[in-house]
Amino acid sequence: MFLPVTIAGIGSYLPSRTVTNAELETRLSLPAGWIGRRTGVLERRVAEHETTVSMAVSAARVALQRANLEPSDLDAIIVASSAPQQAIPCTAALVQLALGAPDGMSACWDLNATCLSFLFALHSAAQSIALGQYERVLICSSEIPSGSVDPSEPSTATLFGDASAAIVLTRSNSGAGLHSARFQTFSSAAHLTEFKGAGTLHRPQHTQDQPDLNYFSMDGPGIFRHALTHMKPFMDAFLSSLEWTPADVDAFVPHQASRHGIEAVSTRLGFTAQQVVTNIALRGNCVAASIPLALCEALEAGQIKRGQRVVLAGTAAGLTIGAVALTI
Repeated sequence: MFLPVTIAGIGSYLPSRTVTNAELETRLSLPAGWIGRRTGVLERRVAEHETTVSMAVSAARVALQRANLEPSDLDAIIVASSAPQQAIPCTAALVQLALGAPDGMSACWDLNATCLSFLFALHSAAQSIALGQYERVLICSSEIPSGSVDPSEPSTATLFGDASAAIVLTRSNSGAGLHSARFQTFSSAAHLTEFKGAGTLHRPQHTQDQPDLNYFSMDGPGIFRHALTHMKPFMDAFLSSLEWTPADVDAFVPHQASRHGIEAVSTRLGFTAQQVVTNIALRGNCVAASIPLALCEALEAGQIKRGQRVVLAGTAAGLTIGAVALTI
């Protein structure tokens, strides 16, 4: 299954405010150096005046400029994130409005597979382009997890950062394309990562008596154990289906879950440190924006070059494992 598509443009946006570990350790009464040792994060960006939509639009404008396209050229806009800006309408419609894309020219929808939202959207858009349904698709992943972390859970409250990234996906005539995509969900681990509020089970009025429903909750060690158990057989089968070995991959871009997670998974899969793209030290875990942000920064830095083979992979709440293989 080779889908002839290319990332015609890619961009990102980071809030201007940087929050260091020293600031967080003081605020949360943690020992000096605790955050770096536990998570591998040294600093992260935190939104102040920004919104999910404004960050998505900022990243999208960069991607469009690099693709030499205008908002009016888009056939579809997908916002692939773990949380919408508001329940209704979809965030993509708000992005179309804020971007100044013409009414009726682009279809808009959201896709939420938490940390793997971008990979699901990339696969879906690539199929649509290959089938001729769309020609130019904008995918935005914009995340502000800083407002939803529980300060009583330091291991998660210190892990996340805010960011957005966007790509413009078009048909390729140069050999670039999506070679394969694979996803599996292990729902026995579904309750290890949760945000219980803001849905139909727990209405907004419930949070008055149960404020913890407003916070994201994660069993980090439990997720880590499941990832180590399932990731290697999943990735072995994925690479085998491509007739690739780890040595055939020019760059491996994992979800930036934690430094220990990245190192453990990458080593088990047989990737060298030179192959692995990581930005968690300065960005934190940016949820669905994590993978496209790391990809964007690696392309900008020359760590990844056009024509190379790239594997994007990670885990998400569900528990879902996913991977996409591209020639950039």
